[in-house]
Amino acid sequence: MSFIPDPDPASVFEIVEPKRRLIPLVFASPHSGRDYSREFISLSSLDALSLRRSEDSFVDEIFEGAQACGAPLLRALFPRAFVDPNREPFELDPAMFEDDLPAFVNTSSPRVAAGLGTIARVVGNGTEIYRSKLRYAEALDRINACYKPYHAALRQLIDETHAQFGFCILVDCHSMPTLGNKTEGANSVANPAPRVDFVLGDCFGIACLPALTDVVERTLTGFGYRTRRNNPYAGGFTTRHYGRPRKGVHALQIEISRTLYMNEETIEPTPYLAVLKDQVTQLITALATFAGSNAMRR
Repeated sequence: MSFIPDPDPASVFEIVEPKRRLIPLVFASPHSGRDYSREFISLSSLDALSLRRSEDSFVDEIFEGAQACGAPLLRALFPRAFVDPNREPFELDPAMFEDDLPAFVNTSSPRVAAGLGTIARVVGNGTEIYRSKLRYAEALDRINACYKPYHAALRQLIDETHAQFGFCILVDCHSMPTLGNKTEGANSVANPAPRVDFVLGDCFGIACLPALTDVVERTLTGFGYRTRRNNPYAGGFTTRHYGRPRKGVHALQIEISRTLYMNEETIEPTPYLAVLKDQVTQLITALATFAGSNAMRR
């Protein structure tokens, strides 16, 4: 069964364009999509609300100030639980499929082991998604219909920005479950850590100019937020794949703690979302100012 028999990019992603591109930045929100088809839900043992545990809910709204600042925002419309564009194209768990996978598929990555490959086995809280095994053809349909068009659009935005300005800053926009009270890396019960509001992932300084991460960190701490770099999120596929500072493309992943702006149980925004949106728009302005300095051309 093909879930999207006639791939239509207009139903897969949206590019929120400014009237004119004024700054060398591109913003991407790969995990805020919330178009759940009945066919997909019928395959799952979970209800729609449970499936949304994997979403970076409202992140596209938080970064929508990019448009007013003169930068495009690419946002996926399909949900992360359906197909995850922040993975390699073929990171798949063979145990999820009733037929054999092609030899080129990456079946042994840490993300696959965690159940969070290109086609996820579990939602964010570790609950199994599917009632029964899938066929590989279903995964291929999703990758061709959603994943590939999304990345084609992202590559085009990066190339256009690089051509116009001589370089490009890509900000990959995400949210994260509350850190500091969950077992995850340094934030385990045995090794508690202070609450973290933002995690900045630059692949340990490889994916972008370190001074760029510095600007983001200074701006956020200036608002009173607690930040951390590269732990537990150093940057996913998008950051690793596109971040090529020597070629003039700088990529930074920003993770925002969901507890700042939403009820994580009901997946509803809180009034603080408006405050956060304003601050993120100020952050975009700070990035634009930095991009206009000589620092990016050294």
